[in-house]
Amino acid sequence: MKLAIREQLLPGATVQERLALARKLGFAGVEFAADRLDDRINTIDDALRAHGLAASGLHMGKTDGWVSADINRRQRANDLLREALSCALDLDADYVAFAPQYGATDMPDLTPFASPMELQKELLIWLLRGFSDLAEAMDTKLALLPLNRDETAFLTRLAQADMFCQQVDRHPMITIAANTGDMALEEANLLECLANHLNALSVIYLADDDAALPGAGGLPFTEIGVLLRKLDYSGWLVVDGPPAHDERKRKAELAACLDYLRQCKLC
Repeated sequence: MKLAIREQLLPGATVQERLALARKLGFAGVEFAADRLDDRINTIDDALRAHGLAASGLHMGKTDGWVSADINRRQRANDLLREALSCALDLDADYVAFAPQYGATDMPDLTPFASPMELQKELLIWLLRGFSDLAEAMDTKLALLPLNRDETAFLTRLAQADMFCQQVDRHPMITIAANTGDMALEEANLLECLANHLNALSVIYLADDDAALPGAGGLPFTEIGVLLRKLDYSGWLVVDGPPAHDERKRKAELAACLDYLRQCKLC
């Protein structure tokens, strides 16, 4: 299995320093934030080549608006997604992960014609249909990312994300991103849910309880490792957790995290 880490978790003053540490620790790839990435493309590409790393994918972060009632917000979000796909092509990244909405909806209640949730679902289906061909042209998957209910009122479970994959006839470029920390809060059975939707996943974020680094909480990563190997998962695994602050402490935390994931057969 391919193990990557989000760039924001790595200590270091420059992208060269951060990626050098990722290579030293044993990661195969690094995921990058899509925000303002175009200005950094050449620097990142040089660092990836220098250290023999892949760009696993891009993450849209807190960007949202795709299912907003405000047409200007939707258009802005669409423009940013197009830019991210273009950057992903430049970096040969496998996916762009995005959460369609953070927080509460701003959609009006048009019941009995349509509820806010129904309107949002239709908007997202239209978005995915419109972007599927572009994603295919860019050879980059779009990955719908469910969050926990404290972060969004819209998409919180893998089965909900899978419904959107069905609505676009399971287009190969429309996929799902799973975060184990959020899944532990929302799914009745984390392992069963992963097994049921594994074929639709292009990336699994490995986060522990309270969004900590894997091994710092109580999630069953050993069982997750057994499951993913049994079912021949071939997508990316991406270490997730809190951003780096204390450089020395973070290096020790990441080394311990990697040792733990090796014990769990996740790398």
